[in-house]
Amino acid sequence: MLNLNSTIDLDFKHFLRWWQRELGFLIPEKIKRLVSDQQGFIIVRPVGQQLVLSYVFDGEESSLATLDRGVRDSNLQGFNDKDPRLAKAKVILRLTAQDAIQKELSLPSAAKENLNQVVAYELDRYTPFKADQVYFTVKLMPGVNEPGQIRVMLILTGRNTLDSLYEDAKALGFAPLVADYEDSANALTHIEDGYNLLPERLRQKSAKMPRLINGLLLSLSGVLLAAVIAMPVWFEYQTVNALEAKAETLAKEAKKVKSLQADMDAVIEETRQLIAQKSATPEVLVMLNTLSSVINNDTWLAYLQYSEGHLQIQGESPAASSLIAVLEASDLFANARFASPVTQDSLSKLERFQITVDVGKPQDPDAEETPAEEAQ
Repeated sequence: MLNLNSTIDLDFKHFLRWWQRELGFLIPEKIKRLVSDQQGFIIVRPVGQQLVLSYVFDGEESSLATLDRGVRDSNLQGFNDKDPRLAKAKVILRLTAQDAIQKELSLPSAAKENLNQVVAYELDRYTPFKADQVYFTVKLMPGVNEPGQIRVMLILTGRNTLDSLYEDAKALGFAPLVADYEDSANALTHIEDGYNLLPERLRQKSAKMPRLINGLLLSLSGVLLAAVIAMPVWFEYQTVNALEAKAETLAKEAKKVKSLQADMDAVIEETRQLIAQKSATPEVLVMLNTLSSVINNDTWLAYLQYSEGHLQIQGESPAASSLIAVLEASDLFANARFASPVTQDSLSKLERFQITVDVGKPQDPDAEETPAEEAQ
């Protein structure tokens, strides 16, 4: 069952090494050999009073030599310089069952934070040795543990044993990188993540320059990664801003066009109304010609005014009352009526009149005939 209360360990260095290995997996092997200083591993095993040397490269192990321990022969000094393959190889001291032991322990989960201190304090209870007599290491074991417990592997060797083996390796010109136990040997492909029985005083001191270069390369990779992630976002941001500015400009232009369109529509509407009004009433010349044709020659006009479809005329006629029928008979005039009482002039003996008549547009004769034709 999944335990949601378990603590998640985050090892940043372990993560970086894993990342480097995963990236290295993508690089062709020939190229890695050209740029890498790694030229395999030299395994030094103590067997009785002898040292058995083997060389491991690309997973293949080959025997190098078997040398007597404790012999300080000048011909053996710089042994690794005699073979070009060994110049850059990493040296591993691999202890056998004669020189080291291992034991599985079950500890409380609280001891996980300080495994080495806890085991060092209780070492004389787990083994016949005291902490100042041995070099030891403790590593977590994989698998499912009992609730509240962790399983660890304790690996230890005598201090005199490892110090003597270290001196023998130094006499051959080797600088051991790691010391481990053959029954729990470190994986050579992940040697940096394994355990090391060598005390701090005997371990190789890494050069500052490679670490500085690696740090700079890592920082540069981070900057490039951030640039790869940020640049598209920045370009998209710039594009969006440019599009928004263009859209705002187009919106202003569209607003101006709409305003002009509204003005044009208003002008068109006014023009249409004027045309409609003009079309609804006859032309003044037509109105005057019609008026002249329907009025007899014995009638004359003294005043004429036309306004908003209404025509008002004043004059004298022998029979003013007959003018109403004459005007009504015309297609142009309708609703003829006297605007004031008819009076008679004392001198001319003619009737003085003032008539108001509505003026309309004459109908098209063809339009009148069309309904009649349809009725037939």
